[in-house]
Amino acid sequence: MKRLIEKGLMFGNLYHVQSPALVDRYNRALEHLTGKTTALDDFHIDISGYSPEVGDDLGDHLYLNHGGVNRQFILLSPEQKRCPLLNVKFSTSHDILHRFITQNAAQLFALTATDAVAGEMVNSVFEVSSPARLFDIRRIEIEADTPGGTLQHANDLARLIDRFKDEEDAWFDDVLIAKMITLAGKTGDIARNPVRLKHKVYEQKNFWTAHFGGLYLFQDLKHPALISAKDKDKLGKLPIKYVFDCGDRNRIAKFFDYNDLAESIVKAKGVDGAAILQQKMDFIVIDIAADAGFDLTGLNRADMRRLARQNASMLPQEYSGLSALLNWSTGGGDWPSITSEHPAYFYTLRAADTPDHDLINMLLAELCPLDIRQLFICHKELFYRQYADWPDAKKTYVANFLEREYQVDKAGARAALFGHEPDMAGEVPEIAPAKVMNKAPEAMIQRVGPWGAVRR
Repeated sequence: MKRLIEKGLMFGNLYHVQSPALVDRYNRALEHLTGKTTALDDFHIDISGYSPEVGDDLGDHLYLNHGGVNRQFILLSPEQKRCPLLNVKFSTSHDILHRFITQNAAQLFALTATDAVAGEMVNSVFEVSSPARLFDIRRIEIEADTPGGTLQHANDLARLIDRFKDEEDAWFDDVLIAKMITLAGKTGDIARNPVRLKHKVYEQKNFWTAHFGGLYLFQDLKHPALISAKDKDKLGKLPIKYVFDCGDRNRIAKFFDYNDLAESIVKAKGVDGAAILQQKMDFIVIDIAADAGFDLTGLNRADMRRLARQNASMLPQEYSGLSALLNWSTGGGDWPSITSEHPAYFYTLRAADTPDHDLINMLLAELCPLDIRQLFICHKELFYRQYADWPDAKKTYVANFLEREYQVDKAGARAALFGHEPDMAGEVPEIAPAKVMNKAPEAMIQRVGPWGAVRR
């Protein structure tokens, strides 16, 4: 992983904690949350305050995320909103923390000027011993305060002020006034500088979780389903009608179709579909060439064609399917028949413009592991696991490619690959799921569901 770290592709854009004051605030918050402290005086933290260095020091990389649920956090600065989230267990966690910090930027700026803010992302469960427990997670509530209890003191002071205003003889209540003075010394002037946090409850209905080998739970859709990266039969009984795994390609394709979640790359307006397809094909060539022991240093377009010719017998069906689609898109061939049973099918898709587009692109990355760029952008946890087992030549090539083609302009790369503009409906043939060239009648959907018979 050293190459990735050196190029900022892993543990990049973290918040540097190096001043004695910040280290002291972090330790007070850490002790408040976990009863532990670190002896380090220089480390980096992510958006939640988790530090890989502190994890090594404590011998526990889940020190702020025990059990993988109800993630705790430590905020030293609102600038942490620019940081990534490491050791992700739920796909929604980063977005929730980012929204919370953004919505309370002024309050957090005032609080972190003198102290840390420590808190927890609280849901209705404390453990997920079985997949069925995930369905109890619907709302996430943020609980936060400084280790010294500034927010609690402010709430207490506000209640005393209301009591002082409402009670007829409050002017003569020396005990009440003394309490107000004491709390005001801890909180400051809450009338001029209110420190109440807002928007602390967030919905979590459609999400990915790392638990149980990786699960994609879609509850808030017209046709809900759960999609497992591993064998669905090992999940047990679940309170949802449709459960698929990555082997259920036709049903997943129908799931996308019936919920309008994905679109063809060559159909999308405003993107260079041919260039995207060509790059996906190059990644497939690199995978084959690396396994065959070829030198991947300084490859250009001519070298890619040469490698493809030399390894033609070893190229998988994903390559031939994408090649046929590329020939069509550049005017050099007939429209290819690529159904959901074809290994290239999901490589031809990207998420449609819906509220769940990031989650769909993440699922597509899992279904298309040879597209290393999408895998890195959309599913870093899976990318890092796969990277560890690659040949050294492929590791070097991929790290150099991502540094050169993605790291220099992340926003531009994301926009080119996943940005959304109105599509060219009717101008390009659909790539349809196998055996489902048209949507099934609604009566049939009601009887057996949009993806076939229910799992027994």
